[in-house]
Amino acid sequence: MISNPKKSIYNLPNSLTLFRIACVPLVVVLLFFSGKTSSFLAALLFGLATLTDLLDGFLARRRQLVTTFGEFLDPLADKLIVSAALIMLIPLDRVPAWMVVVIVGRELAITGLRGVAVSEGTTIKASYLGKKKMVFQTVAVLGLLFHYEYFGVNCHAVGMFFMWLAVIVTLWSGFIYFRSFWHVLEEDEEGSTGS
Repeated sequence: MISNPKKSIYNLPNSLTLFRIACVPLVVVLLFFSGKTSSFLAALLFGLATLTDLLDGFLARRRQLVTTFGEFLDPLADKLIVSAALIMLIPLDRVPAWMVVVIVGRELAITGLRGVAVSEGTTIKASYLGKKKMVFQTVAVLGLLFHYEYFGVNCHAVGMFFMWLAVIVTLWSGFIYFRSFWHVLEEDEEGSTGS
């Protein structure tokens, strides 16, 4: 769907995205404390923010409120809250630092790649693997935030299982993004030399 940059950015989907960004410092503050209560509250807040991600996209498409501002801000909000939560989990010894470096580094690299693509007059759309990666990352972070055992379920073990999946899919989808970008560049070069 083509977004209309002239549409007002003051709509419900964009407000939900801004709410998700506002959740980032709250999750960070809660993770300064390592207790079960603060972990539980951080997980609930992260889960609520994740639900707004599903809701804002649905509302934007359903009510035809897709804007350029929203298309830019929505993936940025996702990256901010996932990256912030993962970084805060390192000093709590809930996730290996190298896994966080892989995930955050990939997000920064793809964001930069998209910026270069725009300057070259092309766009790189989110792939199916990219969406799957976000699901794995979200479930992993939720499990690691809950951390403790609830109803006989070891939340940390669940979180680490999905964290491994997230790392694998993160690397694979990143490779696909870069490969797609190089193919587009090669096609542009061939087109320009052929004309």
